[in-house]
Amino acid sequence: MNAASKKIILTALILIALGAVYYAFQKPSQQEASFNEQAVQASSQPASVYISTLKDLAGNPVPMSEDKIVFVNIWATWCGPCNMEMPGIQKLYEKYKDHEKVAFYIVSDEDAETVNPFIARKGYILPFYQIAGPYPAALDGNAIPRTYILFKGEILAQETGASQWDRPEVIDLIEKKLLEI
Repeated sequence: MNAASKKIILTALILIALGAVYYAFQKPSQQEASFNEQAVQASSQPASVYISTLKDLAGNPVPMSEDKIVFVNIWATWCGPCNMEMPGIQKLYEKYKDHEKVAFYIVSDEDAETVNPFIARKGYILPFYQIAGPYPAALDGNAIPRTYILFKGEILAQETGASQWDRPEVIDLIEKKLLEI
């Protein structure tokens, strides 16, 4: 393969990578932008949307808050889309971390020996947890990342796949729900 062919292939690969990043973080379509309205209409979920088998990374059981707006992200250290959305989750967490009516749960099936070095390497200051049992049926799935915003047993919003969690639609949803509390 000559140098010109290598340059063409490299250019094509760079364009494909840029396209993938663009589509991963592009502004949501009108259908996606109204995720909160669609989820609220279809959110007659039972109160079993809360994970009852959470542990902190030291292995201590942790109850999930049921009287707060709850942000749940299910992720893994090896998951590329999970890693892509983590900075937006960090920004959203920083905005609400001191709010007494908002709780965050960043949940993994991986053990602390895997998660802790990842957190240290990336510098995230998020409340990371492990699940010690099955997910509730409403949150069960085989795709990650999966993210849910819950309140009083209802799923207010949910998305599967990488998303930009500090976008205005998410903040608006949280702010509107905070006004109702």
